[in-house]
Amino acid sequence: MDPRIRDDFPILSRTVNGRSLVYLDSAATSQKPSAVIEAESRLYRESYANVRRGVYTLAAEATDLYEGARAKVAALIGAKADEVVFTHGTTEALNLAAWALGETRVGPGDEILVTEMEHHANLIPWQEAARRRGASLRAVTVAPSGELDLGDFRKKLSPRTKVVALVHVSNVLGTVNPVRQVADAAHAVDAVVVVDAAQSVPHMPVGMGELGADLVAFSGHKMLGPTGIGVLWGRREVLRELPPLITGGEMIREVWLDRAMWDDPPARFEGGTPPIAQAAALGAAVDYLQTLGMDEVRMHGHELTTRALDGLAARPYVQVYGPRDPVARGALVAFNLKGIHPHDVATLLDGEGIAIRAGNHCAQPLHRRLGAPATCRASFYVYNTADEVQAFLAALDRVWKALG
Repeated sequence: MDPRIRDDFPILSRTVNGRSLVYLDSAATSQKPSAVIEAESRLYRESYANVRRGVYTLAAEATDLYEGARAKVAALIGAKADEVVFTHGTTEALNLAAWALGETRVGPGDEILVTEMEHHANLIPWQEAARRRGASLRAVTVAPSGELDLGDFRKKLSPRTKVVALVHVSNVLGTVNPVRQVADAAHAVDAVVVVDAAQSVPHMPVGMGELGADLVAFSGHKMLGPTGIGVLWGRREVLRELPPLITGGEMIREVWLDRAMWDDPPARFEGGTPPIAQAAALGAAVDYLQTLGMDEVRMHGHELTTRALDGLAARPYVQVYGPRDPVARGALVAFNLKGIHPHDVATLLDGEGIAIRAGNHCAQPLHRRLGAPATCRASFYVYNTADEVQAFLAALDRVWKALG
């Protein structure tokens, strides 16, 4: 990746605690290029109005930007625009999926299958759906390698399974799950497959046809876009059978005092005033990623992750979690320094201007499986460099010397 890309990100020019910022927390949220910041600002300056129903010029301009962003997202993931539902983030998208499928597909005695490596956003909504509908929630175990135990998956999948929900790339282990293999097996028992793609769509080519899922969720803010907007992609026939979670204006075709008729997807799921400016900015983020090329984005993340894994493996005081093969990983590494609390590690690194994440990463059941209450996590994106990885590893040596 061209190192001049860093010049597109204003925040990377600042210093933290007297040091140049090394931002290694893109798995939590990514930094924004000037083009994205300007796109949101420009809509507010020049074309702000509510979308869809206004007949005046500003409303038409705002609607064009909003729907144009939908088309750009669809092109990125190999989908049709009317399969792309805008939400306020991955969490809302997964809650929508869980609630709607609970209403239409899940009943007493049925089963919902998740995995032990799920982010809470793809676990708690299914807990609630199971509780509300009198169903059972089962979890596929994680093998010691950090990969999904496919034998356990096949054992637990049954005709009672109505939904299989899994993460594409684990936000802790970095594991890239074989979604297509899981989806084919799930479809054989007529189960719906829901995928949390928050850590995959920003970092690698992901085509909905190849993935094989029925519903896929991801966020704008992890893919160089703004907060406040996310996506739920769905196969048309699945979206058409789902009821809306949010009801009110803009998601209806006709309303009487005692009943209403829902609009077709995606409008059916976008009740209320949508994230208009955020959509314009997300469209700019997609443009930026498309210009870089998602194959290049994936390769750059792989190179940095390989450097980090090799450097951490060479340090006997470090324990790494997840697959050892960088090809089987997304662009992140979870680790611990033996005998040192992750928060202490993160605090000392921050003193050198290096930002990493420390905690359970909204994956407490997985950390119980790992036998670690918390981990450190370094994650990489298009603006990171090999020199930053080396600076991070050298700083870990100093942390170990100070605390180990």
